[in-house]
Amino acid sequence: MTQSGVRGKDTRQDASDAPEGDEAVADGPDGEGAGAGAADDGEDGAEARIRPPRRGLRVLRWTALALAVLLIGTAGAGYLYYRHLNDNIEKDVLNLGDNKVPAPTPNAAGQTPLNILVIGSDARDSEENQQLGGARETFGSTPLADVQMLVHLSADRSNMSVVSMPRDTLVEIPKCTDPDDGRVYPASEGRVMTNQSLGHGGPGCTVATWQELTGIHIDHFVMVDFAGVVSMADAVGGVPVCVDANIHSRDAQGHGSGLKLEKGTHPVKGEQALQWLRTRYGFDDGSDLARAKAQHMYLNSMVRVLRDNATLSSPNKLRRLAEQATEALTVDPGLDTVKKLYDLSNELRRVKPERITMTTMPNRYVGARVEPTEDAEQLFRLIREDIALDGKDTEKKPAEKGGAPAGPAPDGPTADPAAADDAIAVQVRNGTRTDSRPAAGGRADTVAAALVEQGFTRAVADPSVLPSEERTLVRYPSADLAGDARRIADALGIPASSVRRSTDVSGVTLVVGADWREGTEYREPVPDDTTPESAEALNGADTSACMHVNPGFTWS
Repeated sequence: MTQSGVRGKDTRQDASDAPEGDEAVADGPDGEGAGAGAADDGEDGAEARIRPPRRGLRVLRWTALALAVLLIGTAGAGYLYYRHLNDNIEKDVLNLGDNKVPAPTPNAAGQTPLNILVIGSDARDSEENQQLGGARETFGSTPLADVQMLVHLSADRSNMSVVSMPRDTLVEIPKCTDPDDGRVYPASEGRVMTNQSLGHGGPGCTVATWQELTGIHIDHFVMVDFAGVVSMADAVGGVPVCVDANIHSRDAQGHGSGLKLEKGTHPVKGEQALQWLRTRYGFDDGSDLARAKAQHMYLNSMVRVLRDNATLSSPNKLRRLAEQATEALTVDPGLDTVKKLYDLSNELRRVKPERITMTTMPNRYVGARVEPTEDAEQLFRLIREDIALDGKDTEKKPAEKGGAPAGPAPDGPTADPAAADDAIAVQVRNGTRTDSRPAAGGRADTVAAALVEQGFTRAVADPSVLPSEERTLVRYPSADLAGDARRIADALGIPASSVRRSTDVSGVTLVVGADWREGTEYREPVPDDTTPESAEALNGADTSACMHVNPGFTWS
């Protein structure tokens, strides 16, 4: 990866210092982003200092095109053998953190889900990026991961889920090591904005941050920048978008993306596509929530274009798309050739638009920032357990929901045998404490005694650690103990999805969760597998969506 694309001295105001946590680093000279923080303050004057912060769904500028690059395979099929396409693609390390999340257990057919983190960088490391992004004083500064979007392809390839994270979400960034110069970035002291993770050694630290927060194993990442958005939108010939009235995103002070469209559906491309993705002034109430809604609509349309649009049959357009797409990308080594991208695109194209669900991570305000809510953990669990967000595979049996890391670790044998029951050492911890209830007394002792009675004579209670777990879990540190962990789970009736490899334990460890506060027989709670309403799901086949134009930004 080009050094200036991810590293370098950060001379600009960080997003955490921006008045609203958004515009000061986000867009261009039009007031919709980077360098526009001061302009936004001017828009509102003193009123801005006393009103509540706007909705925290921050700019996801490159969401549509970033996902679209995953679908370029058919366009590049005729050029798979041109070496220069492979040379166009920048590469970087997948995961720069110390902790690894094991891959999910294959389903009955031997299939596993596929998780790809799409990152939109605000890097101003080239003249073209600088011109598009504005804020010339930020040239060469440390970029921010202003778009972070997890694409989950189900194990059976029947459905796809997309989860966007607001760029100013507060998270703990883990320790990351730069693969180029060996610089160690220590773990953040407390929570910081998630978009800062890109500057901690590269996109591999953004991957590590996501895995720490969600517990979801990430297989690949794809990163795209300003210039990639414009060039690729132009290469595909335009993406249809709809507005319910004439719109001009420009106010009396000159703030706005400059987007100008007549009422109805129109194909946008190039810089006009970028304007659509950046527009806040003029859509609905002018909040970031409205901007995110417009971006999801664009994404739906882009996916349909890349699947069905006949204009991509032109050899020149095919070649231009292949060239522009490969030049726009930074990927992990698992996607570092056009052939690998082509194979991935074939996997993704198997999903029909009506089985694609786009969501935003549920969040709530913490001052001017946001944090994940309980609904966010619900959304992450559905992804971990490979449960479709559209609710159309609820007929699956629990054993067929192939998500949570339960079986042998990726570096272990396919079927690690368990030791004899009386030879399995297991620690039992009381993790029944919750935010609203104290720990249930004596749970570790009670469950340890029940194991001893069943013949697990080396089971002991560990009163020194009192974790807090919503669900009962069996953890193990290494592949050679996977069989022992599964045996403990089987003996107590704990599901395989609750057996997980973890570096936080030194041996097989049973954590009695808040779902098992009494008795010696575990009864798995019936999970709620519905997508939270706060995730604001949008179906990929929705062709009727049309952005509402604020009357203050219309024209005749």
